[in-house]
Amino acid sequence: MAETKREIERKYEATGETPVPDLSRVPGVSEVVDRGVVELDAVYHDTPDLRLAADAVTLRRRTGGSDAGWHVKFPVAAGVRDEIRAPLSDTLPDELAGLLRSRVRDAEIVPAVRLRSARDVRHLLDADGALLAELSVDTVHAERLPEGTVATWTEIEVELADDVDPALLDAVEKRLRKAGIRPSASPSKLARALAETGAEPQAAPAAGKPGTAGAAVLAYVREQADAIVALDPAVRRDLPDAVHQMRVACRRMRSAFKTYRKVLDRHVTDPVGDELKWLAGELGVARDQEVLDARLRARVADLPPTLVLGPVEARLRRRDAALARNARHQALTALDSARYLTLLDALDALLADPPLRKAARRDARPVLARAVRKDHDRLGGRIEHALSLAPGHERDLALHEARKAAKRARYAADAARPALGKPAKRLSKRVKAVQSLLGEHQDAVVARAALREFGIMAHGVGESAFTWGLLYGREEAAADATERELPEAWARASAPELTAALTR
Repeated sequence: MAETKREIERKYEATGETPVPDLSRVPGVSEVVDRGVVELDAVYHDTPDLRLAADAVTLRRRTGGSDAGWHVKFPVAAGVRDEIRAPLSDTLPDELAGLLRSRVRDAEIVPAVRLRSARDVRHLLDADGALLAELSVDTVHAERLPEGTVATWTEIEVELADDVDPALLDAVEKRLRKAGIRPSASPSKLARALAETGAEPQAAPAAGKPGTAGAAVLAYVREQADAIVALDPAVRRDLPDAVHQMRVACRRMRSAFKTYRKVLDRHVTDPVGDELKWLAGELGVARDQEVLDARLRARVADLPPTLVLGPVEARLRRRDAALARNARHQALTALDSARYLTLLDALDALLADPPLRKAARRDARPVLARAVRKDHDRLGGRIEHALSLAPGHERDLALHEARKAAKRARYAADAARPALGKPAKRLSKRVKAVQSLLGEHQDAVVARAALREFGIMAHGVGESAFTWGLLYGREEAAADATERELPEAWARASAPELTAALTR
């Protein structure tokens, strides 16, 4: 069974002769204990074209030390990585292989680098003898596989213990710097080994001539494609908001295909967009359930206990647990499907050989500005239509369509921000406010439907339906409130100077 550890560490340049200063003088550190030397032997694996290394992801099989086994590390921030560990075995565990699937796909995973390290360990302890950090002086011998090219170096590594304030690393670094010890230029041992043995991964080439509409749109599309690949393991690990962010990346890319049809040939992008819609839909079951679950629980929590009649919370828990299990299973089934891998390959092919149209060669500013204004006008038409309808089901449907148009207009402005600058940013911010209102309205509509089902169920088994009806009324009031606020929010988002500024 795999386990996860958040690794917060810093690396420093050193030689075999570099003295480590007395770190017991670091604030909070009472004692430094020598733990001796540990011999570590790790074989790092990757695809032949180093796809994992290109994304700063590492996969290794290590023997020696207290954590022998298979390790996968995903970058979180500078100096911060999540390490997922599985027990030592001859072959890569399926659980870890799944986390790498969006990057590896059908490629072979082979040994890439062998690192043998002599690790001289010191523990930094507080006044109670609790571990604050581990400092090690690592003498590293790297061998590129299968070529046999070698490199050797010494480095100092300081890793924070669990639940310790990261400010300790700043204090330790201050002390090390005073001793003339400087941060390492390499983010990891693997990165250094690849660099020093002449096997660094190749960066993806930029597509389109700089400053053109094609380059601007393709940069945005690549950003979303990279996000889908990077978020795949986060969804599998069930990390907070991962499903939502992956779904948003699908929607942003699909929206860009629609908005910028003058730049990218729709005959190529439409089929890819259909597959993105499928993936977003499979993920959407889980996301929609998360949103509804949180909303209904919050509504019940806001009620005085005297107004909660019957097993309201128990019914919510049972329903949520069942739906959440089914939704997660559906999302993971999609990520494990051949259809999903085909989609990822199609995205790679599109970016490698982009279907650029004539407008792609033009200056980005006027091309993108026209596309943004067009989506903005489309949103205005949908809002006007929705508000012209009488309150009720048809208006609810029309407002939902307006919400979709708001997302598209916002995403269009976001994609254009590198080219159009602050005007696009301001427009995006105003449209986001409209989108949020429309989103609140749609959430209330969905909640009402669920609450009606709860009420019918409660009545059918002889329970009180009072609380469900009360909550239904509150959701109805919430939807009405957003409808009243919408005209003013749209007036701010449709101010003439907003769109006029796009072409200045």
